[in-house]
Amino acid sequence: MKHVWILNHHAAEPRGSGGTRHHMLAQHLPAHGWQAHLIAASVEHQSGRQRLGPEERLRHETCDGVPFLWVRTSPYAGNGLGRIRNMLQYTRAVLRRKTLSRLPRPDVVIGSSVHPLAAWAGSRLARRHGVPFVFEVRDLWPQTLVDMGSISARGPAAVALRRLERVLYRRADRIVTLLPHAAEYIEAAGGAGDRIDHIPNGVDLRDWPAPSEVRDGAPFRFMYFGAHGGANGLHVLLQAWSLLKRSRPNQEFLLRLVGDGPAKRSLMEMARSLEIPDVSFEDPVPKHRVPELAAAADALVFTLADVPVFRFGISSNKLFDYLASGRPIVFSCASSNDPVQEAGAGISVPPDDPAALAEAMGRMLDLPATSRRAMGEAGRRHIAANHDVATLSRRLAETLALASEKSR
Repeated sequence: MKHVWILNHHAAEPRGSGGTRHHMLAQHLPAHGWQAHLIAASVEHQSGRQRLGPEERLRHETCDGVPFLWVRTSPYAGNGLGRIRNMLQYTRAVLRRKTLSRLPRPDVVIGSSVHPLAAWAGSRLARRHGVPFVFEVRDLWPQTLVDMGSISARGPAAVALRRLERVLYRRADRIVTLLPHAAEYIEAAGGAGDRIDHIPNGVDLRDWPAPSEVRDGAPFRFMYFGAHGGANGLHVLLQAWSLLKRSRPNQEFLLRLVGDGPAKRSLMEMARSLEIPDVSFEDPVPKHRVPELAAAADALVFTLADVPVFRFGISSNKLFDYLASGRPIVFSCASSNDPVQEAGAGISVPPDDPAALAEAMGRMLDLPATSRRAMGEAGRRHIAANHDVATLSRRLAETLALASEKSR
């Protein structure tokens, strides 16, 4: 059995509320001759939960057969200096030889760019051990920050991040991207096209029971679950909800917003100030409870702001959860790929347009249960054919093998 270290600052266990991409992939990798070891920060990104006790600096833990190493980082709120400190703490911790001394020597190291410092630390560890480095590009830094207006395209932060990005692309033996059309960006930034592999997010359908029967009664239940951040476009959803409620005063329907993030407080204040009825803001749920949560919806709503970086596509965990749930979806996004339309699993409209979103939700309200059931079934089939994690783990094992061959 070969060993791969995966540095993902925000890797989560199934009982947590964060992304479980690497846990799911790692569960299937032993079938292809690889044992993954996930190296993650102790503070859960969305909730701020501290996994370690007051005296613990790190902890080795096995979750459903997958080894985790939690390294201590301090809690933070929002995307300010506290989060930057948290990133630096993680990077320093994983580069200390003592931190990783109990792990078996790696045959490959993956650095995942939830933030680029984690990927850079992965490249350093690969060099230290003389093994291949795989750069997993989850977010296009700094382009995402530039396109969202968080930093200036010509400012010192963007310049430094672009330099780091180019270094990582040059060092990587293989480059994994989750985004379907990111190769163009990566090649322009210095990555070799023949080293790029597209491995999107996916779903372990073993965790998703057959969908329950589609309801046909009142009140109709719309639901959004996931991050409440600036890029998620939830202020547009609230505006659309207000329009929809005013246009249909005699119908019963409600909206549940489940999750957390830096924009949640302002969204709650917006809902109060607009006196928007029948909206509830709820705490995030652990990953293993998401199928149960989704089953309580009659339709799911997916929104993203109109950000230029989405021209390279999206690979949203929650969207694939939506498709696996067997529920119809209202999709509001300007990404270059539209899994909902590809699957025939719902209604798609442009982003940042409350009137269009309200109209689409109204159309969903008016659909008979048989049509909504057909949309949900189509989404489930699309996931099974294109995003089953068992297939994706085989593709990751092939990438690891190619990286190993190149380094010989």
